[in-house]
Amino acid sequence: MRWLLLSFMLFAAQLASALTIIPVSAWGGEPVAITGAPQTIAKLTVHHQGETWVDGDDVPAYLRRLQTWSRETKHWADIPYHYVIAPDGRVYAARPEGLAGDTNTEYDPTGHLLVMLLGNFEEVEPTSKALASLVELLAVKAYETGLDERAIASHKDWSKQTVCPGKNLYRYLANGRLYGAVAARIFALKEQSPSASATRPSPAP
Repeated sequence: MRWLLLSFMLFAAQLASALTIIPVSAWGGEPVAITGAPQTIAKLTVHHQGETWVDGDDVPAYLRRLQTWSRETKHWADIPYHYVIAPDGRVYAARPEGLAGDTNTEYDPTGHLLVMLLGNFEEVEPTSKALASLVELLAVKAYETGLDERAIASHKDWSKQTVCPGKNLYRYLANGRLYGAVAARIFALKEQSPSASATRPSPAP
């Protein structure tokens, strides 16, 4: 377990805030328009797919199927999550951030940014690359919305009807390591911002 934690921390450091998000158009999805006022993000909520993910499966094809099922079977506006992270660490945009997510459980996801990792983490461990991208995505979105690591929780923290995101992913929330990694990245993002550079005192001559 320690080697996995070290791997994802090292990979997160290598990302160095150069987060690339694959847009909906790149995976062949259909965009959805936001009607009314967009939601204000106040919480960052972690999910898992809850299904077995086979290495080599086609992520764009899966997302297209999920979008069709969400709209035609569930009659939701779109995929219920805002972002989806693949085992190889790639991050895919799904539902627009301004559109509140959907859920099969009893909690109200309004105000939540929903992030889902592909896989069933009751059965398998998340990959180091997926964990690293989770850290970076949560840090970037927290920084952009003026939040911090305390805004992070999991699906089962809001609902009594689920074990999502699975025990093997939830472990990183329960032991505080995810919070610590995200906090460190938020601090780094703030240090890299132009406003931080402008207010930093110049070295003495």
